[in-house]
Amino acid sequence: MTIDWGKFQQELDQAIDGAGDRTDSKLAGKISAITRLSDEEIESLFPDPAEVKKLAELMEIVRRSGDQNEKINKIVGNAEEFGGVILKLLTKFV
Repeated sequence: MTIDWGKFQQELDQAIDGAGDRTDSKLAGKISAITRLSDEEIESLFPDPAEVKKLAELMEIVRRSGDQNEKINKIVGNAEEFGGVILKLLTKFV
């Protein structure tokens, strides 16, 4: 499935603005539509809309074309920004 990341980010920003202080079902639905996580899992793992934005940025890096080393370098370069999101995702698997 090809994702138009520009359009996705725009729709995500609108959902974040509408969500207010807490991740709601509309915002969670945007993410769950392109992942294997359910709306409930998104809301539980990422209650803050700002975290959902970081998750989307991380997913964009992973899904964009390019080799693995480029992706790793982008993630490492933004480790402080993505650290909490990565930790929450890993706790889901462990």
